[in-house]
Amino acid sequence: MGILVSLPKSGDENDFQIDWSNPFGAQVEMRAPFLPSEWHEQSGIQLTWPHAGTDWAHMLKEVQECFTAIAREIAKSELLFIVAPDIEAVKTQISSRVNMENVRFFECETNDTWARDHGAITMIDGTTPRLLDFCFNGWGQKFASGLDNQITRKAYEAKCFNADYDNRLDFVLEGGSIESDGLGTLLTTSTCLLAPNRNDKMNRVEIEEYLRSVFHIQQVLWLDHGYLAGDDTDSHVDTLARLCPNNTIAYVKCTDPDDEHFEELQKMEEQLLTFRTLKGEPYRLLPLPMADCIKDNTERLPATYANFLITNKTVLYPTYNQPKNDAKAAEVLAEAFPGKEIAGIDCRALIKQHGSLHCVTMQYPVGVIK
Repeated sequence: MGILVSLPKSGDENDFQIDWSNPFGAQVEMRAPFLPSEWHEQSGIQLTWPHAGTDWAHMLKEVQECFTAIAREIAKSELLFIVAPDIEAVKTQISSRVNMENVRFFECETNDTWARDHGAITMIDGTTPRLLDFCFNGWGQKFASGLDNQITRKAYEAKCFNADYDNRLDFVLEGGSIESDGLGTLLTTSTCLLAPNRNDKMNRVEIEEYLRSVFHIQQVLWLDHGYLAGDDTDSHVDTLARLCPNNTIAYVKCTDPDDEHFEELQKMEEQLLTFRTLKGEPYRLLPLPMADCIKDNTERLPATYANFLITNKTVLYPTYNQPKNDAKAAEVLAEAFPGKEIAGIDCRALIKQHGSLHCVTMQYPVGVIK
């Protein structure tokens, strides 16, 4: 009996490899250098810890409880890399509840906690991974980011990583703004990558050419619709639609015509239906529920089930004390990630600062975190 593996139409057979260890079956991934998918085997995940000098100061205990819950789940099965200006304070908070054997610390001054956007984006490049350090400027200079923008370089210089360093600080790019399938396709949103105060001197064609060159990808799928009220990121793709194994996209679907998001998310769904894989096939689309409206005073908060985190054994997803929606989101993610555990973490604290679970984490491929 033989096995037939279909490769994307573009690209030579030497550009691809089969990963038999993948829990979703034999997966074809690009040969080095390539941008791995989030479900590629990981060495661990970064959290940048909230402290009194961040915007969390007025609700510090509440948000640290949420971070501790995230830390506990991650450290059950892989390394956790915690960045904080006061390591001993963090140890006091988590030591009784987290598997400390799997925790690594790096002491560093920080502005905030959004590791997805100030953390390194890792390329698989031969035997040594490569950390791409892009500029983080507070989502278009909305917030202070000078300290956070130095974390990756300082951690590399402190020898926290088994990886090479690639200075890309001349280009603004946040991890939450892109999704990779590990096969040469990148998913992003035009409203973010073309937003003011990021890379204003470049147009859409020039930005796509840059992404193709740096990440060695073959196509960029641009979402032109979709947003969440209260979002500071200019519509990061990880709040709206996520690439999943086996040519699947999990996306937020709004079914309430009276919801302010209904029209835009309907247009997003229509565009997702037009997207094709490199083989020219449509994606399998799995709709995630739209979270019921949550407000902080009069402001609607950007609660989304698309902001889930993929770990080696588990998909961690945000919950919002909405039993019906929380349960439905878990069902959808179980379908998208067969064989993985699905675990919910109450992230109502995180959305008070306009982010969620995926936003405060950054994964690193196998071998990177020491």
